[in-house]
Amino acid sequence: MPVTGVYDIENNKVSEIELSDAVFGAEINETAIYEVVKMQMASKRRGTASTKVRHEVRGGGRKPWRQKGTGRARAGTNRSPLWRGGGIIFGPHPRDYSYTVPKKVKKLALVSALSMKVKEERILILKDFPMDEIKTKKFKEVADRFGWKKALVLVDRANPVLEKSSRNLKGIKMMRSEGINVYDLLNHDQVVILEPSVRMIEEALLS
Repeated sequence: MPVTGVYDIENNKVSEIELSDAVFGAEINETAIYEVVKMQMASKRRGTASTKVRHEVRGGGRKPWRQKGTGRARAGTNRSPLWRGGGIIFGPHPRDYSYTVPKKVKKLALVSALSMKVKEERILILKDFPMDEIKTKKFKEVADRFGWKKALVLVDRANPVLEKSSRNLKGIKMMRSEGINVYDLLNHDQVVILEPSVRMIEEALLS
């Protein structure tokens, strides 16, 4: 089992913790990671792009010129897709891009992403993060002490004080362990996990 240190907010090592091999030391499956990230990115798409086909474009009720005798090609409407200002052929229409992948693939991707972070030594376990009042300055002092530039902080329960203290800091994102996902893990250089959240993540991924 991988063993890593547990630190306090003063960057002092206070203990060690054994991480589950099945969650934090598994073989990295890049295909599963790719599939899940692609699914998450697709779900974020708004899908509001829209164009008008010929029957939706305003005008075009009158035939531009008579059928024969002008020397020009036949034309029945000036809203033909061949004309400027006419309808669009095969243009985009509002749609839902989201789709799902099997739960086993999601778990495999999460395990792979966590194992990748451990392998790259980009996971930090904090004993706790005590804060009595909302202070962005105090949170920033801790972030600077550890060198967090783009960090995902995983907490075990709702903590309004921490959330409000960190939300104005660029690059810092706080999330409850239930919301852990592959995209956010890969999108942040550092993953900070409060010690109680470690067991919660392991239980969720091993169930």
